[in-house]
Amino acid sequence: MRLLRTHVRLAPSSWFVSFIWLIWFIRLIPFNQKNQIDQTNEKNGLFMLHRPSFISRIVIAFCLGVSIVGGSALAGNHAIPVVGGTELQPQIKATATKVIPAVVSIASTVMVRDQGFSDEALPFGLFKDAPARRQYGQGSGVIVSSDGYIMTNNHVIADAVDVDVILADRRQYKGRVVATDPKTDVAVVKIHANNLPVVTWGDSSSLAVGEFVLAIGNPLGLSRSVTFGIVSAVGRADVGVADFEDFIQTDAPINPGSSGGALVTLNGELVGINTAIASPTGGSVGVGFAIPSNMARAAMQSLIKTGRVVRGFLGASTQDVTPLLGKIFRLPDVKGAIVTDVQVKGSAERAGLKRGDVVVRFDGRDVMDSGHLRNLVAAATIGSKHKLDLMRESKPYQAELIVQEAPRERTKKSQASSTSTATAHPLAGVVFDDVTAPLARQMDLSVSTGVVVTDIEEGSLAESSGLQPGDVVIELNRQPTPNFAVFQRLADPIRPTDLALLLINRQGNALYIPIQNE
Repeated sequence: MRLLRTHVRLAPSSWFVSFIWLIWFIRLIPFNQKNQIDQTNEKNGLFMLHRPSFISRIVIAFCLGVSIVGGSALAGNHAIPVVGGTELQPQIKATATKVIPAVVSIASTVMVRDQGFSDEALPFGLFKDAPARRQYGQGSGVIVSSDGYIMTNNHVIADAVDVDVILADRRQYKGRVVATDPKTDVAVVKIHANNLPVVTWGDSSSLAVGEFVLAIGNPLGLSRSVTFGIVSAVGRADVGVADFEDFIQTDAPINPGSSGGALVTLNGELVGINTAIASPTGGSVGVGFAIPSNMARAAMQSLIKTGRVVRGFLGASTQDVTPLLGKIFRLPDVKGAIVTDVQVKGSAERAGLKRGDVVVRFDGRDVMDSGHLRNLVAAATIGSKHKLDLMRESKPYQAELIVQEAPRERTKKSQASSTSTATAHPLAGVVFDDVTAPLARQMDLSVSTGVVVTDIEEGSLAESSGLQPGDVVIELNRQPTPNFAVFQRLADPIRPTDLALLLINRQGNALYIPIQNE
């Protein structure tokens, strides 16, 4: 690697002035032999150095002197990036001003139980169950609709019993978790508000490496923070954050608390949801990851519409092509997805795929690895047709894939957000889920459809009203609830002071349970 050096020639008079300034500055700095760290700031992740040593003062003075003289010598250079002869600073300022109002701070509360001091030898299970305590978290979110829908990360609000949303203008609202998708780490929160500022959606598929971006969020509790950087890479997988990964990598500084915030272009278009960082220290080292806006938007729309994410399903197991496997299968490139197994009556079997086939292109797009193929199929419309280019026995082969819906999996969907006050939703602290065959067997349910209570917070209004885990909700306010999506639509307009009348099935018996704040 070749290092480039910039030489700055200084006039003798400049060096003389710098030397005089250096001597004067050293005299002004208080003398103390010991460096100290302001411990009061350590807990906030901010370290403040004060009372520098004598050697430190010399170094500081020299650096400042050089910076002043050097600053004069370099006054004609641009400190702000320039594109096409135009400074970017005005555009950066305009974009930040535009987007900041649509980025919110999210504070969540989770009830956790510390591991007790249990000992099986102790009588009556002494200390077996430790009391629950509140644990607080903080993240960011992006307003995606003027009527209060907010997109964030699943890990920001996962298992939260209380969600507070603080807008950029400091207005605060109670948030309700609409639905979550841990597989993409996307979640949707709703607040009761109107005429809110919203972000402008961008096309993440057109994002190019080297493009300038801004990251906006609330790192370390510092609201309305904006950082600047470039797109370092696209299509990052195997990060280990979610099941479906197609991350945008950026060097725009992202820190704890930025999760769920916005990654935008210089035009203010949302191209990503900031999600994670790779760091040996816990702070930003210039390696951050964001969910592409196209993936996040599709997940969000599905969550709002149905309460879950509807995905395409290949119906086959695949693995990555390695250099050795590439040689064994006589492939021209070390890329593609090797079919290792085919499910009966799945999309792959109906397309004629066989074990040992290597999928190299999907609708003309190169398939990089098995994860890439999985993402392409998952994003496809159910019932749509797609052309697959394969390598079968080292020879080109084509197949037509008709995408089927992925089997539904059990996912937790929390209905309410707060259990601490009488102003909470009547169903606050309750976790509901769709009744599925595996779940029915696991919980020994007598029905095969409906919405089941999988968990309920101790001391919540619903629990004190008689609702129990295992209860299957048949109706909400005299309206049938065949699935969670319908239940969610019925529960959404219920206000804290309204009645929530549940008709439940409890071990084969029907029972009405009224839930209402006094």
